[in-house]
Amino acid sequence: MNLHNRFGVELLEASILARRGITSGQDIMYYLENDKRFTHQPFLFNAMEDAVSRITDAIEEGEKVLIFGDKDVDGVTSTAILYGYLKAQGLDVQWRLPVGEDAYGLSIEAVDEFMKSTGGYGSLIITVDCGISNVKEIAYARKLGLDVIVTDHHNPPEALPDATIFLDPKMEDSGYPFKDISGAAVAYKLVSALRFSKSDFYNQDIALLDVHKNQDGTFRVDCIKTRNLIQKKTWSKTFLPGEYSIYDTTLADFLRGEQIFVWNEKLVKAHLRELFGSGVDFQVLDLQPEIAKLIPSVQNKSLTDIKELSKIARYAEEAMTEIQGFYNIFVTFAEKSQAKHYPKHETDSAQDMQLVGIAALADIMPMKNENRIFVKNALSAINSGKRRKGIAELLARMELAGKTITSTDLSWKLIPALNASGRMGQSDLSLNLLISDDASERNALADKIIALNEQRKIYVSDGELYTAKQAEENFKKFNGKLCIVVDPRINRGITGILAAKIMQKYNVPAIAITFTEDGTTAVGSMRSCRNCIATDFLDSFGDFFINHGGHNAAAGFSFEKQKLNDFMQKAFSLASSLTLDEQESAVEVDAELPSEYITPELLKVIDLFEPFGEGNGDLLFMSKSLRVQDAVIVGKSERQHLKLVFDCGKFKFPAMFWGEAERLNRDFRTGDSLSILYTVSRNTFNGNVTPQMILLDTEKTL
Repeated sequence: MNLHNRFGVELLEASILARRGITSGQDIMYYLENDKRFTHQPFLFNAMEDAVSRITDAIEEGEKVLIFGDKDVDGVTSTAILYGYLKAQGLDVQWRLPVGEDAYGLSIEAVDEFMKSTGGYGSLIITVDCGISNVKEIAYARKLGLDVIVTDHHNPPEALPDATIFLDPKMEDSGYPFKDISGAAVAYKLVSALRFSKSDFYNQDIALLDVHKNQDGTFRVDCIKTRNLIQKKTWSKTFLPGEYSIYDTTLADFLRGEQIFVWNEKLVKAHLRELFGSGVDFQVLDLQPEIAKLIPSVQNKSLTDIKELSKIARYAEEAMTEIQGFYNIFVTFAEKSQAKHYPKHETDSAQDMQLVGIAALADIMPMKNENRIFVKNALSAINSGKRRKGIAELLARMELAGKTITSTDLSWKLIPALNASGRMGQSDLSLNLLISDDASERNALADKIIALNEQRKIYVSDGELYTAKQAEENFKKFNGKLCIVVDPRINRGITGILAAKIMQKYNVPAIAITFTEDGTTAVGSMRSCRNCIATDFLDSFGDFFINHGGHNAAAGFSFEKQKLNDFMQKAFSLASSLTLDEQESAVEVDAELPSEYITPELLKVIDLFEPFGEGNGDLLFMSKSLRVQDAVIVGKSERQHLKLVFDCGKFKFPAMFWGEAERLNRDFRTGDSLSILYTVSRNTFNGNVTPQMILLDTEKTL
């Protein structure tokens, strides 16, 4: 009831939120809100100001710059976001991604070729979705006189590269409050900061001042120092009138050198005179009339009113003060002011956010915090017809016409296709698709990418066939704690997919290994589960690898082929002491629904929890004793499906039971009552959208 009363969430949604442990205002905010205002400010990165300054210098001086990315969806989208912005600024910028047999991460060869292509005048390399582990390569670039900015989101190693600037939320001193964003999100934050650098508020030291008279006759003076919309310092004190001279306090020192903004200058100055005497005169700027021009709803409102109107205050665990309300409206004003003066920035940012949302799903970022805002904005733009160039052409080739596209559609259809070019050694195809201004070129690239994706599916199928027996044997050999497969026939681009499939089958960390074309190097991918940290596991090998790195759940590596036996022995030794979390056998049902709750209104419940993904699985419902009104076998494949209709009273609800046609007239028949376990989705047919159950299990009610 607390969630229902506090946030206005319907009782069913509130019960599901509570069951999933989503009870704090800060967590619920990301389910109820869509506006990018609820995302974190880019300058929360401690090094962001340095990054913006260095890139701004490069633009102003006409320097030659290289963006180096990765070949997967996250790396390609990161590169597209940063390249698109820098190119639009007139910068002499080029990009490079790993292709063919190229290893992950910045290479010495890439540095050399960049310098050669610029006649030795290259001066800056910016890595995206990589770089945090490239100690040797960055040291080499620095030796040549190049500056390096690393933007990454992978787990940092103990020894960091000697880079100029790091933007990685997983670094302990990054300053960024949310660690689990994609590489594309980091690139987006950098570009957002660069766009903000055009604003009048950029690098301005601003103090917000409020003087509030309390009912007991005392005055509370509050100040917040800000720079680039980030709170830097605060100052608060309660006084009696005449208790202190202004010079007996540290207030004057705190405000010295700052632009001072107030809300309602006349009232604030009157309070200051009453508090400190008429001899004190603060040079302040009244923001109220300026803000009211952009946000008319605040006209003639006090800061107390503003605080009460604040959506952000609604989700705060503690009561918001007037000065905090002032800060929030100031940030909103600054962002709206920037959007007004630079409308193209706003349009381009929305286009970029489509890529950030796609990358969050592609790199399996948890669907919480600002990742939800990214994906919701991406889906909203895609479904409203504002699809980014490249994404539009790819979606047009998929069976999604007339359908409301969901996070599941992106994860299962768009992203695998976009990923296919990188897996097949042609990552440049996907990048060119996203940055090309030529419609005919984009269409041709989309056709090539679809064809590569079909080839990728064949390679995955072949890889499963090659390794099925070996996987079963090695699962037992490693005592059910780890599974490793090695086969030269595995296509290098699908080791990650293959490892993931093996992990899902055996529910243990899995590794798939193949070899480079020249047969000298083993390359592999690890996918992990049950709280085994993939990068920690690989770190345990010491300096065994040529290179390695990744996330908690996914990592990659390479080593000399002659060390394969040593690798297997070391892995066996590590597996023996590996502690995995217990397997979860119980099904977590989100809600048991009586028949009167099974209505088309369930789609609104689904929409609240969308986007679904890592850490936010599909809603799972259970209902008892629903009568089967109709049942039809459908499909032409060897394993046919069941299309059912349940009598739910006022509504007759359709359901699909995939691959379970044989259960009709064996386990149940038309007219029987069933207890069912199911999810709910939209079914689109001939332009009509209807709700539909997807059955996971059934049991005849006796």
